[in-house]
Order: sequence, then C-alpha cells, then structure tokens
Amino acid sequence: MKKNLKGLAAAVIVLATVAFTTTKKETKKVDTQASKITWTGEKLTGSHTGTIELQEGYLNFEQNELTGGSFIIDMTTINVTDLKGEGKQKLEGHLKSDDFFGVKDHTKAMFNITNVIKKGNIYAVSGKMTIKGKTELTSFDMNVMENSATAKLTIDRTKFGIKYGSGSFFDNLGDNMIYDDFILDVNLKF
Repeated sequence: MKKNLKGLAAAVIVLATVAFTTTKKETKKVDTQASKITWTGEKLTGSHTGTIELQEGYLNFEQNELTGGSFIIDMTTINVTDLKGEGKQKLEGHLKSDDFFGVKDHTKAMFNITNVIKKGNIYAVSGKMTIKGKTELTSFDMNVMENSATAKLTIDRTKFGIKYGSGSFFDNLGDNMIYDDFILDVNLKF
C-alpha cells in the first residue's frame, strides 16, 4: 500500500510539473490592410520613397516571446510616393522592370525568420530574404509591442542580382550612380 501511495504521489508531481510547464504557442496573423512598408532608395543626387504592400504574413510566439514568422510581399504594388504624373509612372515602371525587381517574372518577395534573440524589448531577427528569385540571409532588429511590430531593414540590392546603376559594378556613372542599399521601414499590425 505504501508503495502504491509513493507511486501515486510521484505521478501527481510529474503531472503537475507537466501541466505548469506547458508552453503557450501562438501564431498572430498580420493585418495586411493596417500594416505598412515604406521603402527609400538613394542615388548620388537625391532619393525616392514609396510603399509596397504585404500580401500575407504571420508572427509566431511562445510564452509571449517572438520565435518566428513569415511574410510575402506583393511586388506588383511598388508605389512611388515622392513623385506625381509622368515621373511617378516612369520610375514605377523602371523599378518593376528587369533592371530592378523584374516583377513580370517575380511577383512576390519573401522573408522567413530563422532565428530570434531577445535583447531587452528588442529582438535580433535573422532570416532568409528572397527577392527576384535569389535568397540571402538578412538580419535586423524588431521592436514588438502587444499588437504591433516595427523594424528597419537595410537591403543590399546587388546581393539579389539588382546591379543597375551600381557604383560597385560600373565605372563612370557620375550623377547616375544609385546606392546599393535601400531601406524598408516596416510597421506591422496584428
């Protein structure tokens, strides 16, 4: 009888331990309509800005801590916001052409989180970015609040085969040189 009580007590302790150590996992779908991605590209003589839309995305959490996520960007939505009329249409067309993002053949860009390290209220995020069919590792910091997250990504376009106007690949560009890095300011709502 004593043996049975000891065995029962041990089983209760094990069950209680498992019950209280069960991790809470949650996937939060990104509200693509409320979220915003703003891009900035710079050249020797100035810069241009615009927006691009998320097609879908989600973030994974465990015990309310970011653990992963995935995003699909609709490249057909490249929008220039600092120009109007013919200049706007011309730049949007050029950005969608094979010189830049080749949107006809590459309608989507993707980012999949592969590693997350918490640093205070900020997460160091690493993952695989796919643009124009090429995948490269990308890292950035993400600030996650209750129902939103923000991040600023610096992307070297030449790593994705986008070399048009790059001083790293072409000489004598003068005022036509376009910097290799572009910035994505990401504001997610979920």
